[in-house]
Amino acid sequence: MNKLRRANFILRKLEELFPNPQVQLDFSSSFTCLVAVMLSAQCTDVAVNAVTKKLFAVASTPLEFVTLGESGLREIIRPCGLFNTKARAIVGTSRIILQKYDGNVPDSMEELETLPGVGHKTASVIVSQCFNGPAFPVDTHIARLANRWQLETSRDTRKIEGTLKELFPVDTWKTLHLQLILYGRKFCPARWHDIGKCPICLKFSLDL
Repeated sequence: MNKLRRANFILRKLEELFPNPQVQLDFSSSFTCLVAVMLSAQCTDVAVNAVTKKLFAVASTPLEFVTLGESGLREIIRPCGLFNTKARAIVGTSRIILQKYDGNVPDSMEELETLPGVGHKTASVIVSQCFNGPAFPVDTHIARLANRWQLETSRDTRKIEGTLKELFPVDTWKTLHLQLILYGRKFCPARWHDIGKCPICLKFSLDL
């Protein structure tokens, strides 16, 4: 089965399994989405949501985060890990958004990637999920699936992103990103992967 046929099968199967995928992080605006995604580095969505439930009751705008400051933010986000680095980046980003963008999160990849602590994947999530832009975030789950399904042999996430963008129609990217993450967590984990319970891997193994 060639790559394009694999991609078409993946689309059909994911639509069948996850027809209405939802973002797993809790947020109410593009700014709180940005904060939640920044907090999610090396942290589970469940842990981030527990923290942001308390955090967003205290601060939910760039001005409120600048007022809260790094020390106040650190105490709240401590359970997320890397709290010193994350607090510095979030407050720094809040300050720039206030000063340069009049309090509004920029909607372009180029501008987002200039913000402290905002890398390519984080920027891609914001552009895709908040602004419906043509972005395809690739995290560890998606990279693993792309390799296992032989869509891409490289482990470089930027190369994987480029390959997936070529294989899948642009109007599927926003939903597909979420479906792939959900599939990876439920059926195709990094450890203790059971191919018999992984419908896509099983299909491809039988078609070899």
